[in-house]
Amino acid sequence: MQSLLVIDDEASILKAFERAFGSDTTTVLTASSGAEGQALFVQSKPDVVVLDLSLPDTNGIELFTRLREIDPRVPFIFITGHGTVQSAIEATKLGAYDYLFKPLELDEIRSLLEKAFNLSRMVRVQPVLSDDGQSHDALSDAIVGRCRAMKEVYKSIGRVAPQNLTVLLQGESGTGKEVVAQAIYHHSARANGPFQAINCAAIPDALLESEIFGHEKGAFTDAHRQRIGKLEQADGGTLFLDEVGDMSPMTQAKLLRVLQDQTFERVGGNTPITVDTRIIAATNHDLKQLVSEGLFRADLYFRLSVVTILLPPLREREDDIKILAEYFLRRYSSEFGKDIRTIAPETLEVLNQYHWPGNVRELENAMKQSLLTARGNVLLPDFLPPMAGELFLGDAQPETTDLVSERFVADRLNAGSTNLYHEAITIAERQLIRQVLTHTSGNQLKAANILGISRVTLRSKIKSLAIDINDFVR
Repeated sequence: MQSLLVIDDEASILKAFERAFGSDTTTVLTASSGAEGQALFVQSKPDVVVLDLSLPDTNGIELFTRLREIDPRVPFIFITGHGTVQSAIEATKLGAYDYLFKPLELDEIRSLLEKAFNLSRMVRVQPVLSDDGQSHDALSDAIVGRCRAMKEVYKSIGRVAPQNLTVLLQGESGTGKEVVAQAIYHHSARANGPFQAINCAAIPDALLESEIFGHEKGAFTDAHRQRIGKLEQADGGTLFLDEVGDMSPMTQAKLLRVLQDQTFERVGGNTPITVDTRIIAATNHDLKQLVSEGLFRADLYFRLSVVTILLPPLREREDDIKILAEYFLRRYSSEFGKDIRTIAPETLEVLNQYHWPGNVRELENAMKQSLLTARGNVLLPDFLPPMAGELFLGDAQPETTDLVSERFVADRLNAGSTNLYHEAITIAERQLIRQVLTHTSGNQLKAANILGISRVTLRSKIKSLAIDINDFVR
């Protein structure tokens, strides 16, 4: 269970955080003074801290500095009024994750906390390199697999982690690039330094440059104040750039300069800033192909690929499906309140027959959904979710789709599903988006226009539905 510590002297704000974010998966701890907050921080070891800059017994910056000395890996989000904007910027330079302005907006807080919790997990949980199939701490991530290709990945992590080199991780969506980046960071000499992560595909092109490099006040219409970018926040540590192949040409040019001489300028600025930041990049694109098409800079590609680690798709990993399924079963059984101890042979047969376009992430999601509906202590085929049911749906002809859907609904009803609406909508969305992407040959901008949704929403759907965009690019 993740935990959030809120330190603020306004009782209404503390109550608001408790109501909005307290749940079965998140514990919200509150403190109305710096002394109380520090005591809770030491005692409870929270995953994320929200801290007011103005406290009755101490300055927020001073408290932040003390708490960072205790545990430098916890993301801090500052709450600030207009009179303390400069202090919030200074806190960001010192390593704070971000800051929010009063009055607080719930959607903005929720989005920021989700990112901060994810970063906290990546920084504080060291992945286990596991090829032995043994059980591990349920809270830990693991890179699991015994196949020859995965053993090469383990060797590559061991060789490159201690070196201060740029690393490029290449593989389809869902193959585990984020966990490999996490492992490289934890086994490096920078393990005690800051870690920042950016998904380049999830941020609009116009904002990505500012997110990485920061901006000066007045740099563009909404730049009302200076902002420190993730590259600067990661000084002395590591910056993970996921989906680097989606960068605009201008952002590519600025990143190239960083890799060449470790200097950059904030958007709208002309003062060179020097950083000591290691770059780990990841992509599900074939960057060589993008270079040949003029969509990615050749010089940047060569700078990023000093060391390249290729992550194999799940369909090519021999007997790893069984090992991974059993690992996820052990990891999530107790979390879901189940006592599932084994996977039936016929269930493994179904899992092995499926082609897993979403790779390990899709298998993990399938195991989670199976545990939600499972009964007894053996995982039977009836408990598998619709994704595995697409063994029937994926190759269906258009004229027979309705009949297949009827069979799917009947099967789920017989299985006692209590989440049938979501399961059916998931299948419908996946079929719709796959068909439109086929029509546009993988062009996401055209597909988004046809679907009537934003490009960012489409990218989010592609990721959550474990759709591999490479299936549609001609």
